[in-house]
Amino acid sequence: MIVGAGIVGCSLADELTTRGWRDITVLEQGPLLAPGGSTSHAPGLVFQTSPSKALTDLARYTVEKFSSLEVDGLPCFNPVGGLEIATSEERWADLHRKAGLAASWGVRAELLGPARCAEMWPMLDPERILGGLHTPDDGLARALLASRAQMERATAHGARFLDRHTVTAIEREGGRVTAVVTDRGTFPADIVVSAAGFWGPLIGDMAGVPVPLQPLAHQYAKTGPLPELAGVNDPRTEASKPILRFQDRDLYYREHTDRIGIGSYAHRPLPVDPARLPAYDDAPVMPSSLPFTPEDFAPSWEESVQLLPALGASRVEEGFNGVFSFTPDGMPVIGESREVRGFWLAEAVWVTHSAGVARAVAEWMTDGRPGMDVHECDLYRFEDAQRSPAYVTERGQQNFVEVYDVIHPLQPMEQPRPLRVSPFHVRQRELGGSFLEAAGWERPHWYEANAPLAESVELPPRDAWSARYWSPIAAAEARATRERVALYDMTPLKRLAVTGPGALDFLQRMTTNQLAKKPGAVTYTLLLDEAGGIRSDLTVARLSERHFQVGANGGLDLDWLLRHAPDDVHIADITPGTCCVGVWGPLARELVRPLTRDDFSHEAFGYFKARQTHIGHVPVTAMRLSYVGELGWELYTTADMGLRLWDTLWEAGQRHGVIAAGRSAFNSLRLEKGYRAWGHDMTTEHDPYEAGVGFAVRMNKGDFIGRAALEGRSEETAARRLTCLTLDDPAAVVMGKEPVYADGVPAGYVTSASYGYTIGRTVAYAWLPAAAAVPGTAVHIEYFGEKVPATVAAEPLFDPRMERIRR
Repeated sequence: MIVGAGIVGCSLADELTTRGWRDITVLEQGPLLAPGGSTSHAPGLVFQTSPSKALTDLARYTVEKFSSLEVDGLPCFNPVGGLEIATSEERWADLHRKAGLAASWGVRAELLGPARCAEMWPMLDPERILGGLHTPDDGLARALLASRAQMERATAHGARFLDRHTVTAIEREGGRVTAVVTDRGTFPADIVVSAAGFWGPLIGDMAGVPVPLQPLAHQYAKTGPLPELAGVNDPRTEASKPILRFQDRDLYYREHTDRIGIGSYAHRPLPVDPARLPAYDDAPVMPSSLPFTPEDFAPSWEESVQLLPALGASRVEEGFNGVFSFTPDGMPVIGESREVRGFWLAEAVWVTHSAGVARAVAEWMTDGRPGMDVHECDLYRFEDAQRSPAYVTERGQQNFVEVYDVIHPLQPMEQPRPLRVSPFHVRQRELGGSFLEAAGWERPHWYEANAPLAESVELPPRDAWSARYWSPIAAAEARATRERVALYDMTPLKRLAVTGPGALDFLQRMTTNQLAKKPGAVTYTLLLDEAGGIRSDLTVARLSERHFQVGANGGLDLDWLLRHAPDDVHIADITPGTCCVGVWGPLARELVRPLTRDDFSHEAFGYFKARQTHIGHVPVTAMRLSYVGELGWELYTTADMGLRLWDTLWEAGQRHGVIAAGRSAFNSLRLEKGYRAWGHDMTTEHDPYEAGVGFAVRMNKGDFIGRAALEGRSEETAARRLTCLTLDDPAAVVMGKEPVYADGVPAGYVTSASYGYTIGRTVAYAWLPAAAAVPGTAVHIEYFGEKVPATVAAEPLFDPRMERIRR
C-alpha cells in the first residue's frame, strides 16, 4: 500500500512494478491526476547541483527519467536549463564554488558574464548583475504529467490507484503493519509506504512513527501577459528560457507561455498544521493552496521589477501560498521503521528529487539496499534530541529562511542552542571555547585561551571563505598536541554497549575484522552492506567475555545493529550517560601515570588495548587509541563523574603544559595521519579496498555481512582509490567537495581537507581513478574557479612507521 498519489507515490509505484512487484495499491484522498498536494501546484524547477552528492544523484535520475516520459505527445520534462545570477560579490564567488560542485558531481555547468546572461534572459538588466551560472541540463518537470505517465505504466503492470480514499488508521500487530484503514474500507497490507507529502506526519502518527517534517507555505505569483513574451513560447511546453534564480533576494522565475511565474522565499516563515488543512472538497482551490498574502510578497515584487524592468508595466494577477515540506536539515526522510516493520517513509521529497528517491526506495524494498548512498536521507540519521516537535518546527523554519542563502560547510544552525553539552562544557566555556554544532552537540573547535600560543605560529594568509569558522589558534593546538599533550572532548561520538551470551557471535557476523580476542582487546573494524559497501567504521573494545563497547558514527549504526540483533544480544546507546576525554601527545603517559595505580607503560598497556581503571577518584574505561597520530588514551566515564575527570587531568597536566584542543586541530591531525571519516571519505558506494581500509577485513575469520561480495576484490583490483593529495603551494587551501582534474579533465572530487600544520601545507583526500592515484602524479583542484596544483602523496604523511603512537 502506498499512501499518496502525488509525484512520489506515482514514481514509486512505477519503480516497484518495473522491478516485478504486482500487488500494489496506491491510495489517494483527493481525485487522481491532481489530488491537491504539493505536486498539484509545484512549479517544477529542477536544479541538479547541490552540496550534497546524494541530492545531485537523485535529481540527475529524475531528469533522466522524466525526459523519457510523455503524455499525449507532451514531454514530462522541458530541458530549458537553469541560470543562477549574482548581484553581489559573495554570490558571484559562490557561483564559482557551485560550478566546482557541478564538476565534482558530473553536471554540466558554465559561468557566464552579464551580457551573455542578458542574451539568455533579454528582460534582465545586465547592469545589475555580475554574472551567472548556466546549467544546460536542468529544466522544468511537469509534475502532473509525470505522475500520470508513471501511473499509467504502473497500472499496466498490475498496480491499482484508488482516489477518494482518506486514510484514518494504520493497523499493527506484533510490531508490524497489517492493514490500512480508510473511510471506504480496510485494506490488509504487509508493507505500507507513506508518500503523503506534508500530510506525512499525520500518517506517521497513525503508525506510531514520528515523521520529522514541518509543512510551510511558500509564495508563488504570476504576472499578467507580457508583450515581451507574446508569441515567444509554445503553449504546449510553456517555456523556452532557462529557469532564472535570483538567490540574492530569495527569488526564482519561470515562464508560463506569455507570463512570468515568481517564487519567493523572502517572506517570513509560514508554518502550517496539516491537521487543520481542509479536505479537498472543502478547500477553495485545493488543500495545498492557501490564500495569497500580498503584504508578504510586496518587497519581492519590488525586487523583481528592479531585476526585470519590463515587469514594471505589469502586476501580479494571481498568486497563492503553496504548502510543502521541510525537515530539520533540509533533506528527505526515507527508509523503513525499525519499530513498526513494514512501514516505510518516502517523505519531504520535492519534485526535483522525486524519481530518484522513488528508485532508491524501490531498490531498498526489493534488493535490500539502495543502489546509491542515501545516509543523509535516512530516517535514523536524527538523534532523539532532534526529534521533538519543537526542534523539527524551529529547524524546519530556519531551513526555509536559509534555502537560498550562501551556506558555509561548517556553518551551524543558530537555534536551538545549546541543546546537548558534555559534562566538560562549563570548563570549555571558561577557556573561551568556540563552538560549532553537530547532531545537537556543542563541539569546541578551538579555545581562545590558547590565543597566546598562536602568536608564535607562522601561517600563510587565508581567503575570507576558508577563514570563516577557523582560527590560527587551531595551528597552535595542533602543535601543542604534537609537542606536549592536549585534552580533546570526544563525548559526542556515539557509544554502544553490546552485551549478552551471543554478543561475540553477533559482532563477528556484523563486522569485517577478527573480534575473537581476549578481553582487553580493541579492534578497528567495518560494517558492510550485502554488496560490500562501507556502512560505517567502528572500534570494538571487548571489556569482558560478554560485554563489548562499540565506538560508532551515529544513529544509523545503532539502527543497523538493532535490526540484526538476535534475542540473546542486548544493545544500548550509552552516549547520553557517559563522556570521553582524549588525552593525546608525547607527554600523555607522564600526565596519566601519576593518577592511577595501574601500569600504563607500553609493555603493560599496549596500543589498541583497553582496561577498567581509575584516574584519581574517577572510575574509567581506558582505551589506548589515537585519532591524531600521537601517544595517548581515550578515557571514558559516566556523565556524573565527567567534570571531576576533566579537572583531575587538567590539574595534573599543568606541569606538562597541557591545553584543551578542539575539532579544528583534530581534523588536521587525523588527515596528516591518513585516518578516514565515514560519511565524508567513504560510504556505502565504496568498498574497503577502494577506501584504503582493507586491512580491517579478515576474509578467513568466517562469514560476515558483505563477505561474499568482496570475494575476488583487492586493492590491486580497485578501479578507483581514496587518495592522499598535498597542495603544491604552501599557502593554498581547499575545503572539501572540490573537483580534482587529472590531465585537464574532471577525474574525482575532494572528500576531506585541512591545512596540515605539521607538514606545512594543505592535505586533501580525494576519490580518483586508480591510474591517477599513483604517488607523484600531478593533478589540479578547482577552488572558486582557480586551478590549484596538487600532487598525489604516499600515506600516511605523518609518522608512517607508527613510532609515536607505539611507544
